[in-house]
Amino acid sequence: MKEQISVIIPAYNEECRLGATLKKVISYLKREFTSYEVIVVDDGSSDGTHRVATSFAATNPFVRCLRNHSNRGKGYSVRRGILESRGEWVLFTDADLSTPIEELPHLLEWGAKGYQVVVGSRAREGSRILVSQPFYRVVLGKGFNLAVQLLAVPGVRDTQCGFKLFWGDTARLLASLQVLNRYSFDVELLFLARKLGLPLAEVPVEWSHSQSSRVRPLRDGLRMLADLFFIRWLDLRGAYMAGTAPGKTGVRPAPVCPSQDAASPSD
Repeated sequence: MKEQISVIIPAYNEECRLGATLKKVISYLKREFTSYEVIVVDDGSSDGTHRVATSFAATNPFVRCLRNHSNRGKGYSVRRGILESRGEWVLFTDADLSTPIEELPHLLEWGAKGYQVVVGSRAREGSRILVSQPFYRVVLGKGFNLAVQLLAVPGVRDTQCGFKLFWGDTARLLASLQVLNRYSFDVELLFLARKLGLPLAEVPVEWSHSQSSRVRPLRDGLRMLADLFFIRWLDLRGAYMAGTAPGKTGVRPAPVCPSQDAASPSD
């Protein structure tokens, strides 16, 4: 039996805040859904992250904890969680809840319109930035998004917000094709969604910068830039489409939408 929604939370050394995050997420899901699952993927943490997650799983049958034996990366962890999911919808969100779980209805609203991929965005009109990033992060982020626009996913203004919703079968298909293990996996998933012609919407959300973010803008930014070229190289080689064929993707037929892509409710 499929749950209504699966929420994937990748976690690396999140002992201090994972408990509070799980309490908020579980409390919200219990109020809003008759069936749900929360999947925490512990990415080889060296602190008590696994202990916190398993303590919740021990008392709540709707919570599961997966553990990577070593640090494999956020992309790997999200992929593993998605492939283990059973939900009709799949959301992945950051362990710090930079975007509150209460923003989920805004994404589900667009899912109900037929969009199989709904991207939470900090860059669309109507988004609410409660705590801004430092200026240098904003500049580097804008530079990276320009490269994304040119090389991978034109039209999506914010690929890196960690709050994305997928129709469940779509999520599992995209995850099965995903290759990248680190921070550029978001771009890769959206690139694949576009390649398969899936309806995609970008929706403004509330967001706050976390001071404990582990993204190192310069070093990780260069790696992410290199990943964009790697995505294009894989695509040129036909690596992504191995094992898939038109009409055999396992994804429900695309509903009739105003257009294949929607920018935001305000566009």
